[in-house]
This record gives sequence, C-alpha cells and structure tokens, in this order.
Amino acid sequence: MLRWTDLSQIPQGYGPSVVTMGNFDGVHKGHQAVLATVVERARADRSDGAQAVAVTFDPHPVAVLHPERAPQIITAPELRLDLLAATGLDAVLVMEFTRELALWTPERFVVEVFVKALGASVVVVGEDTRFGVRNSGNVDTLRQLGAAHGFEVLTLTDIGEGGRWSSSRVRSLVTAGDVAGAAEILGRPHRVCGEVVHGDHRGRDLGYPTANLSHESAGLTPADGVYVGWLIRPAVPEGDPDRVLPAAISIGTNPTFAGTQRRVEAHVLDRTDLDLYGETVAVEFVEYLRPTEKFDSIEDLLSQIADDVERARAVLSSTVG
Repeated sequence: MLRWTDLSQIPQGYGPSVVTMGNFDGVHKGHQAVLATVVERARADRSDGAQAVAVTFDPHPVAVLHPERAPQIITAPELRLDLLAATGLDAVLVMEFTRELALWTPERFVVEVFVKALGASVVVVGEDTRFGVRNSGNVDTLRQLGAAHGFEVLTLTDIGEGGRWSSSRVRSLVTAGDVAGAAEILGRPHRVCGEVVHGDHRGRDLGYPTANLSHESAGLTPADGVYVGWLIRPAVPEGDPDRVLPAAISIGTNPTFAGTQRRVEAHVLDRTDLDLYGETVAVEFVEYLRPTEKFDSIEDLLSQIADDVERARAVLSSTVG
C-alpha cells in the first residue's frame, strides 16, 4: 500500500480512484465495511485502472480546533496505517490537519484532493459525512460537486449490531474496562504499544516479573484493573513461539505499595527468563478479570496473583481452543 503525507507526493495523473475519507480511529468494523466497499468497487472498475484510496488526517481535527475536547486516540498512528493496509487499499493519504486546512471550503477540498490529486471516479462516504470549513459540506454538497466534476457519490447507511459501530463507542467501552465489548466492534482485541522500561522490580522479587510499558505508550489505556491478554513482540519473527505470549495484565498505581504512577504491566505466564527492557511490544486485552485492589499483606497479594494467573490461563486456553 502506498502511503502519502502530502498532496505533492501523489504522482501526476494518478487515478482513476475510488476514494473515501475519515479519521478511521480504531479501524473498527464500521470502517472496515466502508473500506471493503471502496476496495470492491475499485476491483470491479479495475479494467479502467481504478485504485482504492482512503484519505485520513493527523492529528485528529478536534485536537487542533478544540483541544480541550480532543478524544483520546484508540489506535497508534502506525497501527492505524497497518490496519488500513490490511483492508486491501492501494493507497492512503494522511493529510496533516492544520487550522489552515480547516478553512478550506468544501469545494476547495474536493477539487484539490479528490479531483486534481486523486482523479476520483467514485467517492464512498457515510450518510452523516461532514467536511470543509465549519463542517459546512455534507452528502448533498458532495453530490453537487460530483455532478460538476465528474465523479459518482456512493453513500452507506450506519453499520452496526446492537447500535452503530463507532469510534466513540469503542472509547467508552475501553475506558470502562469492557475490552471484550470493544473487541466486538473492533473485530480484534484492543492494543496498547510501548517500550518496556524499568519499574520497581517488585514483580520479579515476588516471582511474577512484569513488562512495564513506558508512559509514552500509544493507544487508549483501559480502566484500572487486571486483564487477560497477550504480549506481542513485533521484532520477533512470525511463527517464533516467543513472538505472541500469554499474559496477565495489570493497570493501576499498585495501591498495596502506595504507588502513585499509573502503569500498564504485563506478566507473561510461566516465564521468568525474558529480558524485554528497551524492546517495543504490544499488549492486547482479551478480557477484564477484576478491579485493582489494595491488599493487607504480601501473602494476600500473592494468593490473588496466583488466582489471576490461573484464570488468565483458563481464558486464553478457551480462546485458542
């Protein structure tokens, strides 16, 4: 998949293309359905050389226009691009969202991006699409511009089961700790990525070493609690047994030890030999186990950790089985 970050990088005369646009945070099932339509239509028009293209933005527009209301980003930028590539797109244009871009009229955006740069023959959008200065453009605007500039507009109704699949629903579920519910909308476990850094080394002293993720980790952090999941090592080759490892994951401040820093820590089940410091890993969340607790003694804590590990092992066994 081609990846562009500026209109100037798109080859002259590119197209025709089947295009969609959006933030695609999380690349959830609703996004996937739209993107599948784009890819299918481009493949159907392949005799004309049609390419499947998504236009997205970084940073999130709200983070620029109303930073106090900016949503927490579900998916790290690189993972978002990888997920977009997995849909079969031919290219993605990631436009830097600035205050200047926010002032573009709907017509200027369509002409500069869809018509001149991408040679759009079809534009696929949701019924609630808004774009251009102060979100003044909508589907009707797009149809009028399509008639004037020679592209078809294909609209899709809201997609979802038990409610509309949306990034805001995913955020609500993740921040509430319902990672299983979030996975239903995402179509995969929610993931946080970061470098493994040194912590207090208490886990190792207790017999349960943990990989502590840096505070600069990317991806929306779930609510405090203990989770079942996987620790994934992207630097390890596919198929290597040490690439994807079963884990019990703790999020919180370690109240038993009067901690103050909120951390994401993953204990790889039945492994005490791993040295992950400095390695960038991903932690995937499969199921919520219990809330964070303050224990009266180390013995009580160890007993609970042992129970957590057993429950995690049972959950993951049923998942892969």
